[in-house]
Amino acid sequence: MEMITLIFIRKLIERKFQVELLCVKESRMHIEANNLGLIIHPVKASGYFHPAAIFKIASLIKKNNYKLVHTQASKDLWLLVPALKIASSKIPLFLTKQMGSFIVKKDFLHRLLYQRVTKAFAISTVIKNNLLETTPLKASKIELLYNAVDVKKFDPATADRNKIRNEFDIAEDEIVIGMIARFSPGKGHEEFLQSAKTLSSKHKDLKFIVVGEASRGEDEYANHIKYLADNLGITNIIFAGFRSDTPDILSALDIFIFPSHAEAFGIALIEAMAMERASVCANADGVLDIAVDGQTNLLFQNKNAEDLASKTELLINDESKRLQMGKAARERVLKVFDLEIITDKTIELYNKSLNNN
Repeated sequence: MEMITLIFIRKLIERKFQVELLCVKESRMHIEANNLGLIIHPVKASGYFHPAAIFKIASLIKKNNYKLVHTQASKDLWLLVPALKIASSKIPLFLTKQMGSFIVKKDFLHRLLYQRVTKAFAISTVIKNNLLETTPLKASKIELLYNAVDVKKFDPATADRNKIRNEFDIAEDEIVIGMIARFSPGKGHEEFLQSAKTLSSKHKDLKFIVVGEASRGEDEYANHIKYLADNLGITNIIFAGFRSDTPDILSALDIFIFPSHAEAFGIALIEAMAMERASVCANADGVLDIAVDGQTNLLFQNKNAEDLASKTELLINDESKRLQMGKAARERVLKVFDLEIITDKTIELYNKSLNNN
């Protein structure tokens, strides 16, 4: 979420917007934002009730001629709404909802908070439905606004396919199947490994690669996944750890797997599609906004390793299908998920609200 915010800020700056960043002090976003040359306003706010932070934000709003506020987390409303009230500011307040919630927020206090939201941007249909189910927001206040990918950065014409394959000593004729995800329950590592075992018993020219690191406090889970690979006897697998060269990683793959059980959207999936990778993904949640089954991707039954192996084998056996699907995948990204297109739509929504304000 932090990286999505900073990517979008860079794009707004390119469009000549003046952007200032409000963030938690010493957070990952604060550290990364220092490299952008932004005006940054760090606050200490780890929970919900922070009077000092609220008054600091209110002071900033009073002092500076902001035209709008856009937050990427509903938790921030507990700071922003009181601050806007104290500052007597009527500027638009936008909320992008990145993750679903199981908590119903329709009590009196939440109604006050969400009443102040000008527009909520849902990154997928499942998130839009979640907002309707769990918050007091009406459908007229919710816009479907997908996350996006920089298609210039994720361009198969500029990536080095051999870089990663040479690094890990992967033969030219080996088919590489990979996934990119942090080590966290629900990301589908188990299904990936179980399907890898099934496929390896049928095909001798396969290599599997898992990219990602453990989330904070989840080293035990990461170790469990690596132990599971050993226990299943999968010897043709590479655990590559965290990598910053994602386009080169994706270029090295022949098939991308997105087995996450319940993803709000799927940034890694649209990055792989932008790189013209054929992919197999779980038929769940935000993926359904992205994938066109049989055209841009193949869908498998969520949490079903046997079905994942079966769908992946269709691509293993058909190179022309992999290439055709990869081309169609990038075309869909260019039409729907290109960062330039999503930026245009966001600015359009900004302007519409500003004109009505």
